Order: sequence, then C-alpha cells, then structure tokens
Amino acid sequence: MTRLSRAVLPTLRGVRIPAYDPAGITVGIVHLGVGAFHRAHQAVYTDAVLAADPTWGISGYTQRSAAVRDRLAPQDGLYTVLERGAGAGPPHVVGALREIRGPEEDGGPAARIADPRVRLVTLTVTEKGYRPDAPTVGRLVAGLDARRRADAGPVSVLSCDNLPANGATLRGLVADRCAALPDGERLLDWITTSVAFPSCVVDRIVPATTPADLAAAASALGVADEGAVVAEPFTQWVIEDAFAAGRPDWAATFTADVAPYEAAKLRLLNATHSLLAYTGALAGHDTIAAAMTDPALAETAYRFMTEDAVPTLTLPPGFDLGGYQDTILRRFADPALGHRTAQVAADGSLKLPIRLLGTARDRLAAGATPQWTALAVAAWMVYVATRQPLDDPIAGTLAAATAGYSTPASLVDPLLELLPPVPYPAWRDMLLAHTARLLHDR
Repeated sequence: MTRLSRAVLPTLRGVRIPAYDPAGITVGIVHLGVGAFHRAHQAVYTDAVLAADPTWGISGYTQRSAAVRDRLAPQDGLYTVLERGAGAGPPHVVGALREIRGPEEDGGPAARIADPRVRLVTLTVTEKGYRPDAPTVGRLVAGLDARRRADAGPVSVLSCDNLPANGATLRGLVADRCAALPDGERLLDWITTSVAFPSCVVDRIVPATTPADLAAAASALGVADEGAVVAEPFTQWVIEDAFAAGRPDWAATFTADVAPYEAAKLRLLNATHSLLAYTGALAGHDTIAAAMTDPALAETAYRFMTEDAVPTLTLPPGFDLGGYQDTILRRFADPALGHRTAQVAADGSLKLPIRLLGTARDRLAAGATPQWTALAVAAWMVYVATRQPLDDPIAGTLAAATAGYSTPASLVDPLLELLPPVPYPAWRDMLLAHTARLLHDR
C-alpha cells in the first residue's frame, strides 16, 4: 500500500492536512523524545502556527531507539492524529516534524542545537529521562556547549514532562552535569545568562497505538501511515512565559506562574490515573474506562480527589475546581480511548513520589488520614509483587524486594525503603491495612 508522504497530500479527502507546504518550513525547534505524546500534543500545537510563521519546524530526535524514525522518515515526517471519544474531530495529518533522527544519528542533537536558527529545545522523555544515569541531560548539555562555542545566541529549553517545577528541575540537572565537566564553570556562566528554562503543564491522554489504529488510519487516508497516533479530543498546555529567544504563538495558556496548575494536574489527574491503574488492574480491568465502570473504583477515585488531594491545593484565581474534577472523571470513563491500565501503571517507582506522596505528607501534617492515597500506594505495592515482570526502570530491584513475601509487613516494609519517606507512623499502618485487604481479595 502507498505510504503517506508529501506527494500524496493533495489526494487526501475527508482529513485535515497541513495548511502550508511542509517543504517550505525551516527548523526552529529541536525536540528530544519523539514519542506518541509529543506527536499528539506539542507537535499539534506547533503545526497550527506554521502557516503564519514557517520558522518553527521541529527537528526531532528519538531517545531510546530509532523505531519512530524508521516509521516516519519514509513518510517525510508526516503522520496522522486520530481523535477518539465524544467531540472527536476528523483525522489530522501533522507536518510540523521536518526532521526525524535516531538518538546518535549524525552525532546526536548537539550540532542542531548549535544552529542559530534554532531558538527552542523541547523535551518529552518521561520521568525516566531525568534520572542521574539517563543520557538525556548529557545530550542537552553537549548541545548547549556546542551552541556556546558557535556563538549562536540565546535559546530556551522547555521540559514537557510530568515533573514538579520541570523547568527548574531541568536547570538544576544541567548545572550538576556542567559541574562535572572540565570547562563546566564557563559553560554554566553562559547558560545562566543565555538560556531560559520555563516550566509548563501538559495534558492529553494518548494511548499506545495498536495495529487496529494503524488500520483505521489507512482506511481514513487511503494510504498507509506507520506513524499514526491516537488521542482524546481534550488538550491543555499551560506555559510559563519566560523565553530567551522568542516562542511560537501557540494556542496555550501563558502565565507567570504554572505551579498552581501543575499541582492541580499532578495531584488530581495524574494521581487519580495511577490510583485507577493499580486498583483497576488488581480488580481484573484491562483499561481505565473499564475500571471506571466499577462503582466502587469510581467512588474511590472521586473520594481520593475530594477528601485527600483537593485540601492540599492552592488553586489559580477563577479555577473551576468542580468542573475540572468532573472533566477528569468523564475523560477516564470514555471507552473510546482504550487506555490500558498496564500502560498507566508503568514506571510506578518514579511516578508515585511525584503524584501521591506529597499529598500523603501534606494531609498527615494537617492531622488528617489520607486513606485513599494510602490505598493507591498499597495497590502499587501489591501490583509490584504480583505482576512480574514489571515495566519499571528499577524492575529488578522491585522484584528482589518483594520476592518471598509472606505477610503484609514483609511486602510493605522493603518497598517503603525504596520510596521517599513519609515520616508518620500512621502512614505505614494505613499501608499495612490496605495491603492486607488487597492480598486477601486476590
């Protein structure tokens, strides 16, 4: 079957195609981590501005393998976003990815970051990409050093991952890496004056693409698309407006302080997602939507948000809290996406400290009893012990910690040692009680 490419764009009917000639777009953004989320979120926002400003095309670098490059390169970087669920729009062919390269191809992204036409570096490398042993920060620092040596001017670096204060976090990791370099002090001085690290909050549910999704894309287009991605209609992007070299005119919310939006998203949406992933999987549900059909789990999700998470939040002025919570639950309950519990449950050792443990500490410090938060963490513990092999960067450590457990304490205590502390005796007591019940119910 003919593949999607620039040559076939004029023949496509019934789908949205770029409102510009992709061949006329120049690169202004280098992106690290060209996974499905980037292609369904930031690249879509960028695609919408290129007709008015063709200087913001994206040069994308995969991070762990060249598989995405191999799917998209024969298609001139084009791919389709298929929306699923209430309010879904027609298939949308995106042309913002003007280059797609493997992680080490042509020496990696350093030379591209050094190009003075590039004014922005963005990242979607998941929580794993910010670990000390991950290569992402090293590649970024190499690029910034090449840019300094080339005297290519200021640049902004925008993390688009689910981390608290992701811009400041990335800035700190860059500074640490610079400190370990022979000429690192000079590089860090240049970064301090020439590089901005704005924070942002991203939101869109993007399930893993299936063979059925690729077949649906081919049916809609009349040509094969090996890079198609699936997403819900809902999308949100809140960005700290602190750039060093200009920015695209994205249809995002620009603000001086993203922290209130970030806390609401991490502690309401992401935390509830994890809660449903672990409790849903243990109850035998393959998807988040299926878990939401279970009245007990849907009630748990609602009570977690209202009783545990909401009291810890300081919300932005005018924030519609009730509407936000209702929207989250409706999105999770939409069966059209087929978002699998196993996909959301992956990398729990990295996600739980960010999504759940802050809520636990804050509620315990206030004298409250965060039972629903404890349930989510206990469900992760039982999931870890019973769903081997795990998709987690410390899967081997988790397997060793839970091997041969025979009591709730012999499961809970080794895993608590691997998580950041929640220094309240009641926390362990709650985990033991929930773990005992979950193990009994299996």
